[in-house]
Amino acid sequence: MLQIRWHGHSCFEITNDITLVTDPHDGKSIGIPAPCVTGDIILISHNHYDHNSVKTVEKDGSKVVTDERKRNISNVEIKGIESYHDGDLGAKRGKNIIYKFTMNEITFCHLGDLGHELDDDSVQKIGEVDILFIPIGGTFTVDDKQAWKIIKEINPKIIVPMHYKIGGLSLPIAGIDGFLEQNKFTVHHVGNEIDLEKEDLPSEPEVWTFTL
Repeated sequence: MLQIRWHGHSCFEITNDITLVTDPHDGKSIGIPAPCVTGDIILISHNHYDHNSVKTVEKDGSKVVTDERKRNISNVEIKGIESYHDGDLGAKRGKNIIYKFTMNEITFCHLGDLGHELDDDSVQKIGEVDILFIPIGGTFTVDDKQAWKIIKEINPKIIVPMHYKIGGLSLPIAGIDGFLEQNKFTVHHVGNEIDLEKEDLPSEPEVWTFTL
């Protein structure tokens, strides 16, 4: 059994017998509560303050991943795919790492602060995905329209929007409404956390929205 929990912004906790944390923030810098978790594995998509607060979630023995190298940590297969934080090959905001990882035979893809649509090569490198964490807020990342194009190309079973405006968040990005207005799939409001097993994955794509 896996548990997925949202800590706001792009920070998710995925737990079985170990805990993986994506893109931790420190809370106060962006106006929302800090993540209350420590990670055995911490994935950092890029070195910006709202995604790289390792000190907020680390403990003795935490493995921090900041590059694309393929690796296996505690039976979690992880690989990174190079991408950019903007539409100009990183000229404005630098590089971004897309992480694909597998836990309990469930394949996750976390797009970080992806700032552009994907080319065929990147889509091929990502391959099959069960659960896709995708930014939708625009300004610093792809917006809702671009996000839907990427979703269509990757074709995940579960779509989890992230990096959008929520109460308290101090960043000037769009909320979730525009994204959901373009949605053609079933939407599940799953609360703050959800338990999941491989056999629970839907046969048709679904959108899962989390709350703090």
